[in-house]
Amino acid sequence: MADSAGIQQGSPAIGAAGLVPAAPGAAGTEGSGAAGGSARIAVKKAQLRSSPRPKKLEKLGVYSSCKAEGACKCNGWKSQNPPPTPPRTDHQSNTVNLQEPCRSCSHTLGDHVTHLENVSEEEMNRLLGIVLDVEYLYTCVHKEEDADTKQVYFSLFKLLRKSILQMGKPMLEAQESPPFEKPSIEQGVNNFVQYKFSHLPSKERQTIMELAKMFLNQINYWQLETPSQRRQRVPNDDAAGYKANYTRWLCYCNVPQFCDSLPRYETTQIFGRTLLRSVFTVMRKQLLEQARQEKDKLPPEKRTLILTHFPKFLSMLEEEVYSHSSPIWSQDFLAGAPGGQIPIHTVISPPPVARPLYYSTSPVSVDLSSCGSISPARKTASVLEPNPVGEKRKPSEPLPHEENKRPRVVGDIPMELINEVMATITDPAAIPETSLLSAHSARDEAARLEERRGVIEFHVIGNSLNQKPNKRILMWLVGLQNVFSHQLPRMPKEYITRLVFDPKHKTLSLIKDGRVIGGICFRMFPSQGFTEIVFCAVTSNEQVKGYGTHLMNHLKEYHIKHEILNFLTYADEYAIGYFKKQGFSKDIKVPKAKYVGYIKDYEGATLMGCELNPSIPYTEFSVIIKKQKEIIKKLIERKQAQIRKVYPGLSCFKEGVRQIPIESIPGIRETGWKPIGKGKELKDPDQLYSTLKTILQHVKSHQNAWPFMEPVKKNEAPGYYQVIRFPMDLKTMSERLKSRYYTTRKLFMADMQRIFTNCREYNPPESEYYKCANLLEKFFYTKIKEAGLIEK
Repeated sequence: MADSAGIQQGSPAIGAAGLVPAAPGAAGTEGSGAAGGSARIAVKKAQLRSSPRPKKLEKLGVYSSCKAEGACKCNGWKSQNPPPTPPRTDHQSNTVNLQEPCRSCSHTLGDHVTHLENVSEEEMNRLLGIVLDVEYLYTCVHKEEDADTKQVYFSLFKLLRKSILQMGKPMLEAQESPPFEKPSIEQGVNNFVQYKFSHLPSKERQTIMELAKMFLNQINYWQLETPSQRRQRVPNDDAAGYKANYTRWLCYCNVPQFCDSLPRYETTQIFGRTLLRSVFTVMRKQLLEQARQEKDKLPPEKRTLILTHFPKFLSMLEEEVYSHSSPIWSQDFLAGAPGGQIPIHTVISPPPVARPLYYSTSPVSVDLSSCGSISPARKTASVLEPNPVGEKRKPSEPLPHEENKRPRVVGDIPMELINEVMATITDPAAIPETSLLSAHSARDEAARLEERRGVIEFHVIGNSLNQKPNKRILMWLVGLQNVFSHQLPRMPKEYITRLVFDPKHKTLSLIKDGRVIGGICFRMFPSQGFTEIVFCAVTSNEQVKGYGTHLMNHLKEYHIKHEILNFLTYADEYAIGYFKKQGFSKDIKVPKAKYVGYIKDYEGATLMGCELNPSIPYTEFSVIIKKQKEIIKKLIERKQAQIRKVYPGLSCFKEGVRQIPIESIPGIRETGWKPIGKGKELKDPDQLYSTLKTILQHVKSHQNAWPFMEPVKKNEAPGYYQVIRFPMDLKTMSERLKSRYYTTRKLFMADMQRIFTNCREYNPPESEYYKCANLLEKFFYTKIKEAGLIEK
């Protein structure tokens, strides 16, 4: 890494403890042997990839399930004569016999690797790289002593193991994808430099930039303390929040430095102020202490920088990190800075990543970092289309497929009251976002503002064989071809060019300062009622500005105008998260007969669909949500004013009454409270026992009950009993039922619900266990209702 190498010379701050990344399994050490460990892994991978093909097949066979006839359940070939442990230098076995039987299932090595016969050398080398990462993580799991870290290593080990079996690419499945907080640490430090030092002369400003670059580099290679270590040091801190960030850091930043089959991110680019606050104090102290200890080793030109300027820089930055009102953490900081918006990378060039990271799909690709917060926009009239693309649908304009008169729904708020409340709202746009709505309602806010100011424009363009070529359109098409080719490196350029210039395809292009910075290429099938999205990308230096979401919103409105209400697209594992945020799902609403034969099937990609609602003005959705939120807030305030009547206290308890019905409390019904129906409580113990026994038998016989039959074993789920304080399983419930523990239905239902809750707390939503819990829970409540224990 060029930047870090240049600063490290004579800089104790760079060589300070904790700055070299520790190898997984180091359990919070300072990573003294990290560089050597990483190099050893790289050497092993190079040696294995240069081995003859039979040797590679033997290595992959160990991790490949048996393909022999008869549904063999062996999940990996095991040699009859395993090499000695540790291996001897004189023990060399270069000959590989594909007919050698497996020690476990007796089928040959060839039966385990039949699926690899036609695999290219490049793909085989990729799989071998994952194999070595799996073996390294396996060692880490057994050496690691910290329970939280061990659990992460084990999860990554299972993920890579699964990738080898399925010959897929490892994809970290989580509720959130990077970046996890905005603005990022990198953005915040850039804002800090602009905020505090923009007035300095060029030479002094360059010194500040060097200090900022140095600081960012330290965070990228800082070894975080484990959650247990932090709990001991800061007992009153937000333990759950730190643990979540620590897990993300391990998965996306730390482990991928050694296991390069996992996508890697820089810490400063995907984490924000929260993580920085948790490490800043300790980091600052260690950096300055190390600098003082090694000051005599510093060259004269670095001594003043490190010993004088760097402590002042850190002190000033510390004030902004912990200040509640610092402007540098506002996403609108640069937009409001004097002189206009300054691109972040013109202030500081951050430490380069070890390898380029792309988010591409086979037919569709979107950089997910640009889709996590705000999104893109469109504006002026289309070049090819008669209707302006940027024209918003007016509220009074009848929407396609919408009836002229909407039927009244019971509980609807009268329009007169809505209008009256609306008149009291002075500035709906200034309504602060809440945590409940901010993830979705404000994603396209910045892009929409840029569109209104004329900074960006949107045009639906395409090639034509019937009209005279338009020079501007052709230039934009060439620009789109360049953007797609650069952002989707796995797609052949010839294929991209052919589709972009195909007259049957159109592209919603995003134009900024007269040049193309992104777009969505699509093909409409009006007779079939759907459109296929082929490419979707925004140029890398214009990402993280919210263009992705706004671009898709404009495409939705364009199709609503043309009465096409379904999108289909093939997305790879990196783009699935983006499309889910845009309303796509794997539940395809278009009948299969409508699209089979019309769109190409892409291997390794997932077909996703989106059904459009013609009643929603997508480009103004976040504004509408804000207005609705304020309306509800005002209505609640009015209701509270109406019922703010003080009733006399209840005196019946003084007279010996133990309990009273809720509905008899004065004023309770005026608040809107309604009695909740109760299920039938069986008073006969034998009848209750018989009913619960029948329900439990049905649950245990269900096809999704297998993960919950017995207590979880510690060796199968590391750290499970540190996460789950009150475990429960069907075997324990059977024993409790037999001992007549369940004297009421509520006790029985509580234990059953605990099984499902524990499962969802420990396992990720995409896991098989999580899905089994959801399906079994649904089945359980069906049986409870059938038995009459709760109302249907």
